[in-house]
Amino acid sequence: MRPSEPGLALTGSTAQSPQTASGAGSGQVLLFAAAVAIMVMNLFAVQTVAPSIARSLGLGNGSIGLLAMLPQLGYAVGLVLLVPLADRLENRRLIVSVIAICALCMAAAAAASGPAMFLLSVFLGGASSCAIQMLVPMLAFMTPPERRGAVVGNVMSGLLVGVLLSRPVANLLDAAWGWRAIYACFALAVGTLGLSLWRLLPARHPGPGPAYPALIASMAALVREEPVLRWRSLLAALGMAGYSVFWTAVSLLLSQPPFEIGPKGVALLALCGVAGALLAPWAGLAGDRGHTRRVSFWAYIIVMLSWLLAGVVGAGWLGFDVAGHAALAVGLLTLAAVALDAAVTADQTLGRRAINMIRPEARGRLNALFVGTFFVGSALGSAAAGAAWGLGGWSGVSVLGVLIGAAMLLIFRASPRDMSAP
Repeated sequence: MRPSEPGLALTGSTAQSPQTASGAGSGQVLLFAAAVAIMVMNLFAVQTVAPSIARSLGLGNGSIGLLAMLPQLGYAVGLVLLVPLADRLENRRLIVSVIAICALCMAAAAAASGPAMFLLSVFLGGASSCAIQMLVPMLAFMTPPERRGAVVGNVMSGLLVGVLLSRPVANLLDAAWGWRAIYACFALAVGTLGLSLWRLLPARHPGPGPAYPALIASMAALVREEPVLRWRSLLAALGMAGYSVFWTAVSLLLSQPPFEIGPKGVALLALCGVAGALLAPWAGLAGDRGHTRRVSFWAYIIVMLSWLLAGVVGAGWLGFDVAGHAALAVGLLTLAAVALDAAVTADQTLGRRAINMIRPEARGRLNALFVGTFFVGSALGSAAAGAAWGLGGWSGVSVLGVLIGAAMLLIFRASPRDMSAP
């Protein structure tokens, strides 16, 4: 899956850094990519290890949705409340401070003795992971305009790698040393990156601009004034909700008979989902060629079909004998995961393209609103997955997924025809 987050638009700077003239070197670009990958991993890693964490902290299966929701909800809050500070405060100090907070939160999560400390730590860790949206503009500032697109694109590939590897890495660490090792490794990696970035980053003082309250207020005005933002953000939020429902609950399904697959098996399933995310460039190309609406329509159809297939092979819909064909069921469930990832990735890619074609002077805030909204959808989907599992097991989860796909299709059909291609 690719929640691909382009950097925010840059404001002016009071002075040019030496790095701006020469450009960021390959080693610096690699460090930025690693920072983005590692920080985004903590937003998704908990999804497939939530059952292990819940058992360890004395929580029931009904809490797995809450565990998976909080990092992403925190990230959405950070996008809205913390990222605008980059237009007001000196950037190097701000970025390193936020990264340091993230490292401390990961360490606190690893050491948490009870659920309250863990939940607070992962929420604040998610909020401080919004440093991703501060790092990318800083790299653009350090890079000459003629190289800026390529360099930022290389760094954002780190984000894709982080998202795709987050679940398999978390499952493998959980299987080897337990879930606390996941957060201990995150804390060490994020802390090391913070120290490296303190030495690497140049000072960047934003130019004159609106006060912080005015920046926040302007984001509300954008929501009111831009229908493309409203429609596309709503669809992306629903898509991420369906995505999170699947990955939050699938580990519970596979841990039960007739599957009884451990963390390593779930990690392999998550790796297979990578194939779906690789379709993002194709979706963007289709949008550039004027096929946005057609591809969007089929993406929402595929979301529904993926969930129908998941219900058949996981819950025995249409009379499918899950126990008698467990290996086939796992294979078809993998196909459903790949198709779901591909459809949600296509929707996000086309939605990002649409909002980046409006209001260039507000592109940073538009992206923050878009990304923040679909992370709220992801968080709510994670929470709903736990409730649906408690009510009806995998069948309840699959019904929820089908309803999400149907809602996406109905909303898309009700949207203005020019919504996808302003």
